[in-house]
Amino acid sequence: MVQTSSSGIRFGSEVYTWFMKENGLAHANRLHHMIDVIARAGFAGIQPIFSWMGDLSDPLRLADSLASHGGLDLAAMSFVLDWNHEGETQDELREAESVMNFLGHFPGALLCVVQMPRGRFDVEVRQKRLVGNLNALARRAADRGIVTTFHPNSPEASIARTREDYDFLLNGLDSKVIGWTPDVGHIINGGMDPLETMKQYAHLINHVHYKDWDGDPEFAVMGEGKVDFPAITTWLRDSGFPGWIVCEDEGERAVDDPDGVTLQDGAWVKTHLEPLV
Repeated sequence: MVQTSSSGIRFGSEVYTWFMKENGLAHANRLHHMIDVIARAGFAGIQPIFSWMGDLSDPLRLADSLASHGGLDLAAMSFVLDWNHEGETQDELREAESVMNFLGHFPGALLCVVQMPRGRFDVEVRQKRLVGNLNALARRAADRGIVTTFHPNSPEASIARTREDYDFLLNGLDSKVIGWTPDVGHIINGGMDPLETMKQYAHLINHVHYKDWDGDPEFAVMGEGKVDFPAITTWLRDSGFPGWIVCEDEGERAVDDPDGVTLQDGAWVKTHLEPLV
């Protein structure tokens, strides 16, 4: 298993790689299997999706599964909602309460908030609402000792994909209670340079996602695209970043072979990135 580096950086894996097949239906309720693959790949932590926990939606069962795989850590929990209204809806408040209760069993695991892409309409109004809702959620989380991080994404339906989107949204975050997860694949897919963007908003970074991109049409298997992972990793190390780098492969080959691609990613990280940290 990957150990904590001298820099404090640790490498983990997201489970979205398995979600891409039939919107998750092909691998529903297989989180225990994903934990097994991620541990065999050499990653130190996992980032699941809160709405897709299956039998491990019981925090005690998740803790047992992680412990049985060499003490794999819960790095973060992906929490995906709309946040399109003026203030959180009752359903959103209830879901947020549930995920915070869950994370209370895993001190140190981050709450990684992601807006569900619904289309680029009423962008300015919806961006203001999104920032307000995320700040309010993060303040409640902070009161419980939970650290929140915002993960923008880059589908065409997203209101968090372009340089202008990033400038508005990231500048609107209450940095006392919520940070930013730069996803280098989404950044380059939105027409930006990942390292340049990370340097601009370095003060907000408290979690990082790695996926590769080749523009054909979008994402590539790690190490086969155009993202300069060694340069980004070296900068994170030199900047004193102490947290998780979570790999989330969305290359085309990963759709039909998420196990094999995750194992390949672990080997690539061990060879090309671990020595840098």
